[in-house]
Amino acid sequence: MYDGEPNQGMRCIQEIVGRFQKHISFRVFDVRGKSEVPDVQDFDLFISTGGPGSPLEGNGEWELKYFDFLDQVWIWNQNHNQKKFLLLICHSFQMACKHFGLGDITKRKSTSFGVMTIHKTEEGLLDPLFYNLDNPFWAVDSRDYQVIRPEKRKFKQLGAKIIALEKIRNHVEYERALMGIRFSDEIVGTQFHPEADAISFLEHLKKPEVKEKIIAVKGKAKFRDMIEHLVDEDKIVRTNQVLIPNFLERGIKAIATYRKKKILI
Repeated sequence: MYDGEPNQGMRCIQEIVGRFQKHISFRVFDVRGKSEVPDVQDFDLFISTGGPGSPLEGNGEWELKYFDFLDQVWIWNQNHNQKKFLLLICHSFQMACKHFGLGDITKRKSTSFGVMTIHKTEEGLLDPLFYNLDNPFWAVDSRDYQVIRPEKRKFKQLGAKIIALEKIRNHVEYERALMGIRFSDEIVGTQFHPEADAISFLEHLKKPEVKEKIIAVKGKAKFRDMIEHLVDEDKIVRTNQVLIPNFLERGIKAIATYRKKKILI
């Protein structure tokens, strides 16, 4: 979903997936650049990345293929015992919310960028994606858009649940963004970046234009806080080590259990 822009997200995701190389192999699809989407029947687990730009725009080709991919995963899981597991990150999360009609996607008044607290909802306290994470926990947030005002009828229709919300901001009247949704037992998404690590974030902060923008908007104290949060093992380091691995471990275990039962039968 990166649309050809330089980024650290793919490196982070590949590093995490590499921890599971004894159990899985992977292939990368260039969705926005080449209109590539995977054939659902050929893969068991999917991670759909974040990316730049508006989740409300496309070129009339790649986004239609992507929406069809989402439908195919959903339909497959309704009709097969061996499920397909999908994790949606930021841009992909926003597009999925748009496609399934789960809320309003709007442009933020200002960019949300930094190491932020993410708050579990009551449902999120028990969600396997957040197992071994505190409440609240910390993650990198980087977005110009947001999903707000959940459509309760659609949530009920799909059986979806809000599992995380944006930090509480008592000093402003804006609605809290939906930061995590359990679309189904197998499909889950976050509006933050669980893949981010200290290296990727520091590389971004090194860019003069980024540093200057942060200091201009948030001040030098906030910028120093971001640097300090990077080395704290209980903040984004922990989220990087826990969240996507939780997703992968659960999917791998479910797939292995199904295949073992099939062999026994």
